[in-house]
Amino acid sequence: MCIRFPLSTRFFASSPPQVVVIQSRLKVLFVCAMNKQRSATAERIYRNDPRVEVRSAGVRSDANRRVSEADLRWADIVFAMEQEHKLWITMRFEGLQLPRIDVLEIPDDFEFMDPELQEALRLMLDPEFDRLISEGG
Repeated sequence: MCIRFPLSTRFFASSPPQVVVIQSRLKVLFVCAMNKQRSATAERIYRNDPRVEVRSAGVRSDANRRVSEADLRWADIVFAMEQEHKLWITMRFEGLQLPRIDVLEIPDDFEFMDPELQEALRLMLDPEFDRLISEGG
Protein backbone atom coordinates (compact mmCIF):
# COMPACT_ATOMS: atom_id res chain seq x y z
CA MET A 1 0.00 0.00 0.00
CA CYS A 2 1.25 3.42 -0.81
CA ILE A 3 0.53 6.82 0.62
CA ARG A 4 1.36 9.67 -1.74
CA PHE A 5 1.60 13.34 -0.91
CA PRO A 6 3.28 16.31 -2.59
CA LEU A 7 6.24 17.95 -0.94
CA SER A 8 5.79 21.60 -0.18
CA THR A 9 7.63 23.77 -2.69
CA ARG A 10 8.23 26.57 -0.22
CA PHE A 11 11.22 24.66 1.22
CA PHE A 12 12.45 23.64 -2.22
CA ALA A 13 11.85 26.85 -4.19
CA SER A 14 14.26 25.96 -6.98
CA SER A 15 12.80 22.49 -7.53
CA PRO A 16 9.47 21.52 -9.04
CA PRO A 17 6.92 19.89 -6.73
CA GLN A 18 7.75 16.27 -5.96
CA VAL A 19 5.70 13.33 -4.85
CA VAL A 20 6.97 11.22 -1.97
CA VAL A 21 5.83 7.63 -1.80
CA ILE A 22 5.73 6.10 1.67
CA GLN A 23 5.51 2.35 1.55
CA SER A 24 3.53 0.76 4.34
CA ARG A 25 3.42 -2.96 4.76
CA LEU A 26 0.24 -5.00 4.61
CA LYS A 27 -0.99 -5.75 8.15
CA VAL A 28 -1.90 -9.44 8.41
CA LEU A 29 -3.55 -11.25 11.31
CA PHE A 30 -3.37 -15.06 11.32
CA VAL A 31 -5.99 -16.86 13.38
CA CYS A 32 -6.44 -20.45 14.50
CA ALA A 33 -7.95 -22.09 17.58
CA MET A 34 -5.14 -21.95 20.16
CA ASN A 35 -2.42 -19.79 18.58
CA LYS A 36 0.07 -22.59 19.21
CA GLN A 37 0.64 -24.28 15.87
CA ARG A 38 -0.91 -23.00 12.63
CA SER A 39 -1.26 -19.25 13.20
CA ALA A 40 1.94 -19.16 15.26
CA THR A 41 3.79 -20.87 12.39
CA ALA A 42 2.40 -18.38 9.88
CA GLU A 43 3.48 -15.48 12.07
CA ARG A 44 6.96 -16.97 12.49
CA ILE A 45 7.60 -17.59 8.80
CA TYR A 46 6.39 -14.12 7.75
CA ARG A 47 7.69 -12.01 10.62
CA ASN A 48 10.75 -10.84 8.65
CA ASP A 49 8.99 -10.56 5.30
CA PRO A 50 9.33 -6.94 4.08
CA ARG A 51 5.90 -7.06 2.43
CA VAL A 52 3.91 -7.60 5.61
CA GLU A 53 3.53 -6.87 9.30
CA VAL A 54 2.13 -9.90 11.06
CA ARG A 55 0.37 -10.92 14.25
CA SER A 56 -1.29 -14.16 15.27
CA ALA A 57 -3.99 -15.09 17.73
CA GLY A 58 -6.44 -17.81 18.65
CA VAL A 59 -10.18 -17.86 19.16
CA ARG A 60 -10.39 -20.10 22.22
CA SER A 61 -10.43 -18.67 25.71
CA ASP A 62 -7.28 -20.63 26.61
CA ALA A 63 -5.35 -19.62 23.48
CA ASN A 64 -1.76 -18.46 23.91
CA ARG A 65 -2.95 -15.07 22.66
CA ARG A 66 -6.63 -14.47 22.03
CA VAL A 67 -8.01 -12.39 19.15
CA SER A 68 -8.83 -8.88 20.36
CA GLU A 69 -10.73 -5.91 19.04
CA ALA A 70 -7.40 -4.10 18.79
CA ASP A 71 -6.03 -6.87 16.54
CA LEU A 72 -9.01 -6.57 14.21
CA ARG A 73 -8.80 -2.77 14.08
CA TRP A 74 -5.07 -3.06 13.29
CA ALA A 75 -5.36 -5.68 10.52
CA ASP A 76 -5.81 -4.99 6.83
CA ILE A 77 -6.71 -8.64 6.33
CA VAL A 78 -7.28 -11.71 8.51
CA PHE A 79 -6.40 -15.23 7.44
CA ALA A 80 -8.38 -17.76 9.47
CA MET A 81 -7.24 -21.36 9.35
CA GLU A 82 -10.80 -22.76 9.40
CA GLN A 83 -14.30 -21.55 8.63
CA GLU A 84 -15.28 -21.88 12.31
CA HIS A 85 -12.60 -19.33 13.25
CA LYS A 86 -14.07 -16.80 10.82
CA LEU A 87 -17.55 -17.49 12.19
CA TRP A 88 -16.33 -16.99 15.77
CA ILE A 89 -14.76 -13.64 14.87
CA THR A 90 -17.85 -12.38 13.07
CA MET A 91 -20.14 -13.42 15.93
CA ARG A 92 -17.87 -12.29 18.77
CA PHE A 93 -17.18 -8.91 17.20
CA GLU A 94 -20.60 -8.27 15.73
CA GLY A 95 -21.04 -4.57 15.15
CA LEU A 96 -17.33 -3.93 14.66
CA GLN A 97 -16.26 -3.03 11.13
CA LEU A 98 -14.11 -6.06 10.40
CA PRO A 99 -11.30 -6.33 7.89
CA ARG A 100 -11.64 -8.88 5.12
CA ILE A 101 -11.40 -12.40 6.52
CA ASP A 102 -10.20 -15.19 4.23
CA VAL A 103 -10.34 -18.84 5.24
CA LEU A 104 -7.33 -21.00 4.39
CA GLU A 105 -8.96 -24.37 5.22
CA ILE A 106 -5.85 -25.72 6.93
CA PRO A 107 -6.84 -28.49 9.35
CA ASP A 108 -5.42 -28.81 12.85
CA ASP A 109 -3.14 -31.69 11.79
CA PHE A 110 0.24 -29.98 12.14
CA GLU A 111 2.77 -29.22 14.82
CA PHE A 112 4.42 -25.82 15.17
CA MET A 113 6.79 -25.13 12.22
CA ASP A 114 5.93 -28.44 10.50
CA PRO A 115 7.63 -28.31 7.07
CA GLU A 116 4.41 -29.36 5.29
CA LEU A 117 2.49 -26.61 7.08
CA GLN A 118 5.13 -24.06 6.12
CA GLU A 119 4.97 -25.15 2.49
CA ALA A 120 1.16 -25.03 2.42
CA LEU A 121 1.12 -21.55 3.97
CA ARG A 122 3.73 -20.20 1.55
CA LEU A 123 1.98 -21.69 -1.50
CA MET A 124 -1.30 -20.06 -0.50
CA LEU A 125 -0.11 -16.79 0.98
CA ASP A 126 2.85 -15.62 -1.11
CA PRO A 127 0.78 -15.05 -4.28
CA GLU A 128 -2.06 -13.56 -2.24
CA PHE A 129 0.26 -11.06 -0.51
CA ASP A 130 1.68 -10.02 -3.88
CA ARG A 131 -1.82 -9.59 -5.32
CA LEU A 132 -3.10 -7.60 -2.36
CA ILE A 133 -0.06 -5.34 -2.33
CA SER A 134 -0.26 -4.68 -6.06
CA GLU A 135 -3.96 -3.79 -5.74
CA GLY A 136 -3.24 -1.44 -2.83
CA GLY A 137 -0.44 0.37 -4.63
